[in-house]
Amino acid sequence: MKKLKVGGQAVINGVMMRSPNYYSISIRKKKGIKTIHKKLPKPKKIFKVPFIRGVYNLVDMLKIGMKALNYSAEEAAEKEDDIKAYHLVLITIFTFIFAMGIFKYLPLLIARIFEKSFIIVEQNYIIFNIIDGMSKIVIFILYILLISLMKDIKDVFRYHGAEHKVINCYEAKKELTASNCKKFSRFNLRCGTSFIVIVLIVSIFVYVFIPKDYSFLAKLGLRLLLLPVIASVSYEILKLLDKFKCSRFAKFLSLPGLLIQRLTCYEPKNKQIEVAIESLKKVLKLEKS
Repeated sequence: MKKLKVGGQAVINGVMMRSPNYYSISIRKKKGIKTIHKKLPKPKKIFKVPFIRGVYNLVDMLKIGMKALNYSAEEAAEKEDDIKAYHLVLITIFTFIFAMGIFKYLPLLIARIFEKSFIIVEQNYIIFNIIDGMSKIVIFILYILLISLMKDIKDVFRYHGAEHKVINCYEAKKELTASNCKKFSRFNLRCGTSFIVIVLIVSIFVYVFIPKDYSFLAKLGLRLLLLPVIASVSYEILKLLDKFKCSRFAKFLSLPGLLIQRLTCYEPKNKQIEVAIESLKKVLKLEKS
C-alpha cells in the first residue's frame, strides 16, 4: 500500500490520528484501549488551491481537534453527558476571546509602551513590529511552561511525543511496534506547534504593511482581519519546509518550531506509544478497505 500523508493530535489519555479520508481516536482505559473512528467529508476542489487550502485546513483541524478533545474529556470523566454541546461552544468562545487578548492585544500594547518609551522604536516601524512579534513568542513560551506544571498536561505532552514517534516510524516504512517507534524522534516538522511558531514569525512581516499612523484599535482590528492571510502563508511555508526537509536551509528555518516542540513533546512510555499505534493502524486499515 502506498504511504499516506497522516497527521495527529494528542488528547486526554490518548491520541487522534487522521488520514486523507478518516480519523480515529484511541483512548487508554482501565480495561484496555478504546478506539472510535469517523469518515472525513471530502473537501471541494477550491479548498485544495494553494493559500485557500491553508485556511480550510486550519478550520478543519480545529473542528476535528475540538471534537477529539471533547470525546477524550467525556471518556476521562466516564460520563457521556459530562460536557454538553453548549458547554463546548461556551468554552470555545471564551478560549478564542482569551487567546485574542493574550496573543493580539497584549503584544501590541507592549510594543506601544516601547514606542512611547524609546525614540528608536518610535522612528523605526520594523522594530515596533519585531517587539510585537517577539512578545507573542515569549508569551507563548510562558503559557506552555505554565500549563506544563499540570499533571494532566504532562500526560498529554507524552501522548504528543508518542504521536510523533509513531508517525515518524510509519513514514520511515518500519513496522509499527512499540520497540520500533521508540527509536524515532519525538519531534515532527508538521506539528501544530511548529505551525504556530511560523504564524508568529510571519505576522512580524505582514504587520509591517499596516500604516504606522493608524490608531491602536485600528491596528488591533487589522491584525485580527489579517489572521486568515497569515495562516494561509504559514501553511504554505510549512508544506515547503516538509517537502525540502532534508536541505540545510529548511532545517535552519525549521529550528525555532522544533525548539519549541521540546516544551510540548515529552518522551513517551510504551503505554502511550501503544495507544498512538492503535489509532494510526485503525485509519490505515480503513483506507485499505
